[in-house]
Amino acid sequence: MNSVLFAFLLTLLAGLSTTIGAALGVLGKSASTKTLSIGLGFSAGVMIYVSLVEILPKGFDALSNEHGEVAGHWLGVAAFFGGIAAIGLIDRFVPDSVNPHEPASIDPDRHKHALMRTGVLTAGALALHNFPEGFATFIAALQEPQVGIAVAVAIAIHNIPEGLAVAVPIYQATGSRRKGFLLAALSGLAEPAGALLGYFILMPFLSDTLFGIVFAAIAGVMVFISLDELLPAAHEFGEHHLTIYGLIAGMAVMAVSLLLFL
Repeated sequence: MNSVLFAFLLTLLAGLSTTIGAALGVLGKSASTKTLSIGLGFSAGVMIYVSLVEILPKGFDALSNEHGEVAGHWLGVAAFFGGIAAIGLIDRFVPDSVNPHEPASIDPDRHKHALMRTGVLTAGALALHNFPEGFATFIAALQEPQVGIAVAVAIAIHNIPEGLAVAVPIYQATGSRRKGFLLAALSGLAEPAGALLGYFILMPFLSDTLFGIVFAAIAGVMVFISLDELLPAAHEFGEHHLTIYGLIAGMAVMAVSLLLFL
């Protein structure tokens, strides 16, 4: 299969995993708090491990090839924290009341107009978050397929409760399962959109320097998402130990999967 097509399909599948959460929200019972805690912790473990052990070092290597070891590592560190700063700024524009990772945002007891507003704003917030995630998944899969698969799985897991956070308030406000499901699904399409835009804008200029900066920045974005969103959201469900067990399991699975490709 063409490498670009493979990378895009991975990104599309990761984005469309929001439909799983949407289906849980409008068709049946939501996942248990224990399952969500373990799943979010697992996703965070995968993302943290692959970011610091695989993606960031590859960024350092690429930058060192063109700028020397010392300058390359300085550029890599700057890009890493630049990625954290960028996703942090995006988070600053998302009000806590509509943050897709806050369990309170799917409280069905709010009034209908407030629920509708919450669902729509949450979908917009998700699109904003998913855009750089889609680019990260696409570039990772394009350069290192085994890493891309791990990144896609981790992001897909953490997209499930996001789909739930959009679908539930829309369904509660409108009484329409279809509207809740479709809006949640559309919010996930920001990920393949981010992949396409990144491909058409950046790929023609891809060099070791750009590749290294992008990979280091992706590592920063993924670490920030894990520490600022996934783990706090998992802890909100009151299953602290299960979250940590999931985190360690995610790291272990990621470590073994990388070793298998040595």
